[in-house]
Amino acid sequence: MRDERGMRLLRDDATRQRATFLELFLDLVFVFALTRISARLIVDFTEDHRDVYAGIGQALLLFLALWAVWSVTVWSTSWLDPDARIVQTVIIMTLVGAMTMAVAVPHAFGARASLFAITLVTLQIGRVVYFRIAGHGRPDPEQPIRILFWFVLSAPFWVVGGLVNDGTVRGALWTLAVLIDYTGLFRGWPTPRLGARRLGVETIAAEHLAERYQQFLLIALGEAIFVIGLAFSGSQFDPDQTAGFVLALVSTVLLWRIYFHLAGGVLDGALDRSRDAARLATYMAFAHMVMIAGIVLTGVGFELFITEPLGHLPASWLTAILGGPALFLIGRTALEYQVFARVSRSRVGGLLALALLVPVTPHVDPLTAGAAVALVLLGVAGADTRRARRHPPETPSPAF
Repeated sequence: MRDERGMRLLRDDATRQRATFLELFLDLVFVFALTRISARLIVDFTEDHRDVYAGIGQALLLFLALWAVWSVTVWSTSWLDPDARIVQTVIIMTLVGAMTMAVAVPHAFGARASLFAITLVTLQIGRVVYFRIAGHGRPDPEQPIRILFWFVLSAPFWVVGGLVNDGTVRGALWTLAVLIDYTGLFRGWPTPRLGARRLGVETIAAEHLAERYQQFLLIALGEAIFVIGLAFSGSQFDPDQTAGFVLALVSTVLLWRIYFHLAGGVLDGALDRSRDAARLATYMAFAHMVMIAGIVLTGVGFELFITEPLGHLPASWLTAILGGPALFLIGRTALEYQVFARVSRSRVGGLLALALLVPVTPHVDPLTAGAAVALVLLGVAGADTRRARRHPPETPSPAF
């Protein structure tokens, strides 16, 4: 299937599997977006007049909106040829739109709400309409209609939410919009008369899609490194803050280790062996979404115990210090089931250990709480290492 300049629209065996430089360029925008979300959360946790839990909810809505933009783009470039000019134009549109949304994030529930919402709606609808027109309905004339149907459903909630002055009403409207968007994503955009159809249902570039998920998770870890470095470079470099800095770095390495052992490193093999690769790719997207949200929240916890290692530990801080790693392990557990149709006891044990820390950590300082979490992560990583020594390398056997 070729466009008017003779370039392919659909991928084939000759299409390169590695991410293009333009796709990696797009990822830089999302690095910036994650730093803005982290900055919002840090302010919510550290300023007394802020409602921390409302701030977390707002940051989650913004994160989900950005993740939806990235996910649709990645699925598209794992189904379509990213070197085709039409596809490259869509990626550039996404880059500009996502950057505009990112700069609006710090005040997206205030003065920049309309900018965030209108940019999101314009981007999501605009790139589908452009692809449908520029591609002359190829390669699938019905798929853009399905996606457009769901984006049009959610658009009024995004736009009206961005224009109202009441933050509570805005949050409710944007929550409805997110639910609509993710229902469409999860179910393959079911549409009257046309039914449902996920992107890449006929063929999907497993190696490319797997690499893109892995790259975004590394982006999230890189954002956590950014938070750690920024927090420590602005500190007094006293022994307690230095201990917090080292502890945060060790914890980040452990998150990396837990992800890539073993499921995170064989995503392409699981997609290749899947009976329904498009469905598995959808579930993998949600597992990575949970893990990345957990990493962002964990990075906020790093900032808290680096800057205030021995101070009072507010109960709300446990949402970041304990909740972030717990979210990561939940997503990682789901991914393991998707890849191997099983769940390691170490993952379940890690989650239970974090749960047991909840009633204990309010009585200790932030640094001690961070150290306890690091020990839990070390235990999970250690169990993985022991399992690898006792058993031969495992072949993916996806659940779907």
